Amino acid sequence: MDDALNELGAYLADRLGPALLASQIALGELTIEVDREEIVPALTFLRDDPQCRYGCLIDICGVDYPEHERRFEVIYHLLSPWQNQRIRVRVKTDEATPVPSAVGVFPAANWFEREAYDLYGILFSGHPDLRRLLTDYGFEGHPLRKDFPLTGFVELRYDDELKRVVYEPVKLMQEFRSFDFLSPWEGMDTAIPGDEKAGEARRPDKDAKP
Repeated sequence: MDDALNELGAYLADRLGPALLASQIALGELTIEVDREEIVPALTFLRDDPQCRYGCLIDICGVDYPEHERRFEVIYHLLSPWQNQRIRVRVKTDEATPVPSAVGVFPAANWFEREAYDLYGILFSGHPDLRRLLTDYGFEGHPLRKDFPLTGFVELRYDDELKRVVYEPVKLMQEFRSFDFLSPWEGMDTAIPGDEKAGEARRPDKDAKP
């Protein structure tokens, strides 16, 4: 399998040229990094080339690395039913620089790119209808970014007097706590009520006859 993937990587390096920035084999699949501006020609080649024929777009997803200069990666997973192979294609971008839309190559990219925009704020130039997909109207921020607060910014409830859903700032009933151990019972200095009975049951009876 690795030999076939190595051959495919060398073939793509030859055919894509400078557009191919890097390639590696991981988890039995070939992963290639493509220049952001060349993603559409690269996807078109992968779809149409007779030695590739990656005609099925499985999904598109985003990844957030806030510590990187270009914090976002856009990951494309493609399947070739004819070659019985998968390939992973990725590009890097930042908050302000859009990635060319792949809708013209794979119409199924439409909602995948909308999802990446909604949850990460990744922009796609040339998309026919780039708007939120999963969050509510008027939602603030992008919930899968690493710097998005766990509690969000607003909460909603149904107001029986107004007969509609209302949005309000988040109100925490208690301070948010973070545990460093797997179980909330670990590290407790006080005994849990009832444990003393278990201890007595384990102690041998002095008056018991052997």
